[in-house]
Amino acid sequence: MLRVSATTTNTEIDLQGINGNAEGAATGIEFGAELMRFAECIATRDQTALSDARQALLMRAGAAVLIDTAGVAANFRRMVRIADAIGISVDNMDSEVGKEVRSALGIERFTSAQNSL
Repeated sequence: MLRVSATTTNTEIDLQGINGNAEGAATGIEFGAELMRFAECIATRDQTALSDARQALLMRAGAAVLIDTAGVAANFRRMVRIADAIGISVDNMDSEVGKEVRSALGIERFTSAQNSL
């Protein structure tokens, strides 16, 4: 979705930001590095790091961005759990765009990829 929205708005992005590359995350996305760090801390459930990331995002972007970001993260986790629970497939795994993005991000390196690729 990030790639499509960036294409639609003619915004340069670096997909490697998804892989933890802070410079990539900051490319074309305001507060990108801070947003990436916040999201990673939520995904890894590291409470200490999350507290630090939350404070950094608040200081750099302000309360409104932090609140919106937390809401988006919570909604995303909810949607993924519902889709997983009822067996909805997330993507057409055979689409060319999906293959290209998975290749660019090196998704196959994750053990869980064997369950979805």
